[in-house]
Amino acid sequence: MTKKTLPIIIATAFLLAGCSAITVEEISSTDKAASVTTETSFELPTSTSEDSEVEVASSEVDDSAETMETTEADEEEAPAEPELPDTITFVDVYKESYTVDFKKDWALHNYKLDSFVHDGDKVYYQGDDAYTSRYGIDVSHHQKSNIDWQKVADSGVEFVIVRVGYRGYGINSGWIKEDEYAASNIKKARAAGLDVGTYFFSQAINEEEALEEAEFVIDFFKRNNLSPEDIALPVVFDPESIRKDDARTDNVSGEQFTKNTRVFCDKIKEAGFQPMVYSNMLWEAYMLDLKELSDIPVWYADYEDLPQTPYNFIMWQYSESIHVPGIPGNMDGNVLLIPNN
Repeated sequence: MTKKTLPIIIATAFLLAGCSAITVEEISSTDKAASVTTETSFELPTSTSEDSEVEVASSEVDDSAETMETTEADEEEAPAEPELPDTITFVDVYKESYTVDFKKDWALHNYKLDSFVHDGDKVYYQGDDAYTSRYGIDVSHHQKSNIDWQKVADSGVEFVIVRVGYRGYGINSGWIKEDEYAASNIKKARAAGLDVGTYFFSQAINEEEALEEAEFVIDFFKRNNLSPEDIALPVVFDPESIRKDDARTDNVSGEQFTKNTRVFCDKIKEAGFQPMVYSNMLWEAYMLDLKELSDIPVWYADYEDLPQTPYNFIMWQYSESIHVPGIPGNMDGNVLLIPNN
């Protein structure tokens, strides 16, 4: 399988008019005004020695008048730039609704929501020539060794994000542990022709612990002779909240989580790998500052039919309950968006 290096996508902004509070779906369904610079080449006629000075002067006057008329016409046709909304509304995994400030200075994606097509357990992005999509999954020790990677590949899965380790989340814990199936999963997935990325489940409470987690991941790669060429997809910093349980990071501020993300991703990039951060709408609303992390691509989790975020992302985890041939039980489904440029 041909491997592709993922660029960081800096999307152009959606622009919306006449709204003070709207839903994310309304944002995406409204006409988007993109800021585009178009270079136009004008070929001017070349005068010959037979041209009279009068003819040349007349031509220059005519050209000037025509240019003025064109400019005035363009100015009249240019639409007024609409204003961005003040708030955005979304639901979480429990269907609880939130209305939060719209971050007007954050990079926004320019995906067409009607191009996300559900086909059974798979999601594709079709009908927009600007992007190509790829279908993938993510795995951890929860799947144990019960994975037939060739069946997985034969079913249409193109990539996998493998957990390489985690930090214990209990209030009295904090140790780092390697995922016992990580090395085997990476080796077998690559042998089956899948592209591989990795993630680390973080519970870092400060920058020192985030750096420790990044160094653990880099050491894992070294011990298993894995180079950036072997890990074709990003290495993800995954600072999740713990559902229905206490965690050592419960009192960590959004500012601190943003700093932790920066430290982890900078260290991963320094080692030659591609960093990424895992997020969802709650984290984007209350925790991570994506403006401060604008150079780091986002793996966005959202189990609604369409992504609710207006902000930039390059991979969408759209489900935690798909079924994949070769793996027993429920799986996370992902779609990766690659720009065609």
